Order: sequence, then structure tokens, then C-alpha cells
Amino acid sequence: MKNPPETNPPVALVETAEPETRRSADSSERAYNAIRKLLVEFHLKPEERINEMRLAKSLSISRTPIREALNRLASEGFVSLTPNRGFFVRSLSTEGLIDLYELRSIIECAAFRLMCERAADEDIGRLRAYWANIVEGYRDQPPDDILAEDEGFHVLIAELSGNPEIVSQLHAINARIRFIRRIQIEHRSHDNNLVASHSAIVDAATKRDAEEGTELLRKHIELTVSATQEALKDALLRVYSRADTSTRPRRSRTGSVA
Repeated sequence: MKNPPETNPPVALVETAEPETRRSADSSERAYNAIRKLLVEFHLKPEERINEMRLAKSLSISRTPIREALNRLASEGFVSLTPNRGFFVRSLSTEGLIDLYELRSIIECAAFRLMCERAADEDIGRLRAYWANIVEGYRDQPPDDILAEDEGFHVLIAELSGNPEIVSQLHAINARIRFIRRIQIEHRSHDNNLVASHSAIVDAATKRDAEEGTELLRKHIELTVSATQEALKDALLRVYSRADTSTRPRRSRTGSVA
């Protein structure tokens, strides 16, 4: 008995399946990046329930990529998922921030130790060169520039550890504390020895002194309860003031409400 002839899927399905999958992945990534930016910059208020339909409409993306993005953001700690209620923006609390800074300290100290063990001399030279290129006038820049260069310094140490998972985790933590760190840098009171501490960390790396370097990093990253409370007070004031301004009716030049 002859075997039945093989049947191939229609040509159209073969040709369109891959582009369709790619479009879906692109939409999910675009939704993720857009919502993550809203969360990082606190355009969505802490503990606010996220309206998926409103997000889909404002971003011109269908509900499925929005849901995929929110699930991804929940796994990263940016939002929380409550069964039968939906997704909520993470809360701002003293305890939560201290936990994140503690985790950051653990990760960065581990990265420094690994860098001392694994990095080649020319790699350590990259860290020295990075700091040498930005140290002059470092604290005289706008807060956003200081923050970007500071993150770059610490991420480079993570990269030189040779462990890409450490780099990935540090990027995620940086995103979650960036808004608070931006406020602290603007105050210019959180670390008056910022330049000196960075220079000392570079010196410890050059000597491959893991003990000294990790202690310097721990003190550099450490966040006190009082400093956290002050930053949170300012952060919440900004978040809710911005929300009130955005929802307040605008008046036209004739004095009527626009």
C-alpha cells in the first residue's frame, strides 16, 4: 500500500508566519520600552492601578503586547500583579528603597571582586581611562549628566567582572532607583566626597585590592534611612504635583477654560 502523498502548508502561510511573529515581538518590545519609561519617570503614580485599555489606546498598540509587556515588567519588579484586580504601579517606601540599595551593594561588591580576579590589566586600564576622562568638572554638570556618567562607571565595573548576568541585574536595579538618585544628585548633599570616592575605587582596582575596593563601594552606595526619607518626601511631592498640574484645566488667553 502506497503512503499518502506529503502535504505542504500553503505557501502564503510559510511566507507570512515569520513576519507576523516578528511584528508581534516588535509590538511587545515597543510596549515594554514605552511603559517602562512611564514607570521609571513616575508618569504613572505609585500604587495606581494600570488601565491596560487606556495604555493600548495611547500607545496605539493592541492589548496582547501590552499584557506581555506588563508581565515582563512585573517579573522585573516595576509593577505588581494582583489576581482578579490587575497590574499596579510599585509603591514608594523607605523600606523598599533601602532593600534595592542593599541589593545594589551586594551585586556591585561581588562584581568588584570578580573584576580583581578576572580582568586583564588593559581592562583595568579602561576603568582608569573612563574616570580620568570625566573627573574634571564632574560635579559641575547638570544632574542628568552626573547620573549617566556615574551609572556608566559602575556598569563598567560590572562588565569587567566577566559575568553578563551581573550587568543585567545592575541595569534593572539602576532603572528602579534612577528617579530617586536623580533627586539626590540635584540636592548635591548626598555625597560631598563623590569624586574622591570614585578615585579611591579606581586606585583599589588598579592594585586589585578586593577588600579595600568592596569596602569603598559599600560606603559609596550605602543609603541611610534619613537620606531615604528625605528623598522620598521630595519624590512624592514631585510625582503628585506633576499629576495635579497635568489634570488641572488649562485656561486660554481669553481667560476661559481650555
